[in-house]
Amino acid sequence: MRLEIQPGSRLTSVHAAVVLLGALAALLLAAIVARGDAPSPAAATPGSAPAGLATAAGGATDSAALMPPGSASAAIARADSGSAGATVAPPAPPAAFPLTSTRGALVSARILAPDHLRVKLSRPVANLGPADFRFTSDRAPDVPIEVRSVEPQGADRVLLGVGERLDASQAYLLELRDPPSRLPVRPAPWALLLTAVMSAALLNNFVFTRYLGLCIFFGVTRRRDTSIGMGITFTLVMIGTAMLSWALYTWAMLPLKLKFLQVLVFIGVVAVVVQFLDTMLRKTHASLHRKFGIYLVLITTNCIILAVPLLNAASGAGPAEAVALALGSGLGFALALFLMSCAREKVELARVPQSFSGLPIAFALAGLFALAFMGFSGLNFLR
Repeated sequence: MRLEIQPGSRLTSVHAAVVLLGALAALLLAAIVARGDAPSPAAATPGSAPAGLATAAGGATDSAALMPPGSASAAIARADSGSAGATVAPPAPPAAFPLTSTRGALVSARILAPDHLRVKLSRPVANLGPADFRFTSDRAPDVPIEVRSVEPQGADRVLLGVGERLDASQAYLLELRDPPSRLPVRPAPWALLLTAVMSAALLNNFVFTRYLGLCIFFGVTRRRDTSIGMGITFTLVMIGTAMLSWALYTWAMLPLKLKFLQVLVFIGVVAVVVQFLDTMLRKTHASLHRKFGIYLVLITTNCIILAVPLLNAASGAGPAEAVALALGSGLGFALALFLMSCAREKVELARVPQSFSGLPIAFALAGLFALAFMGFSGLNFLR
């Protein structure tokens, strides 16, 4: 049987997407079958010690037997061999405060930059001092942070002054001695998601801080309307691919231990989403589709589109964090396209030397924008 292609027929993009999905499905099935045929490691016999430990214990006993009976080395060897099977539990650290899992008198706490903490109590507590509080960080729970001052602010509020600079994006634990109470001090989830969006858009802008996605960036920023359309399209593709990639990675690739296929699977997901968007734009907004030209197809191989799912997979992000990173990255890329298109339209009306016209002056403008975005470094949105 031969496969013949008629002169009038052509391989459409839909056919290409179907072929790509079929190839990905075949690769996943082959990997699953190969992993199922692999022999499982032999289980250890219950009650038997590992060979390495048995050899070590036997070696210690034999060395003690070969040493002179009255020597100090023989006594040390016998002591070591006798204590080889004993398990000595490390001493438990003394608890500074009574252990309790209830909030008790502590209702809420808010970090006030740089080194203060406003605490709300459920009822007035008299004669509170620095020794009545214990404040620790989740990063070092065994090292308490010094509480230097306690200032009453009304009947049910106190202001704590601590001995080091606090970070509003980190988690802490506040404990009260009497009545025994403990309160986790964490930022609100919406604040963390907003910080992730703003950080991806401004602090870690993929174009101006990591210099990714420059092909589309320089290709579609000649006109403002084209840049706005590409920014919206890119953001939608970013969110769609991030969610689909996160779902495949979390519910299919991790349980089946197919992490080595993540790059191939993520590229296939991006190709399917871009192909769907290309078909929709061709049918609904033909003029915008013509303005995009080849750059719409180049989204498939854009490094920003692929970087976001890879970053989500590497950090073990949840669905909310994945959407926040994708939304922030898309908004940051759209902002970069809009700013660059406005600047290039102004430059076209200026008298630019011939040697700098075109891409050279565009690269110079991109460098100036990158210097401007460096001003966002160190910005904390939770203060």
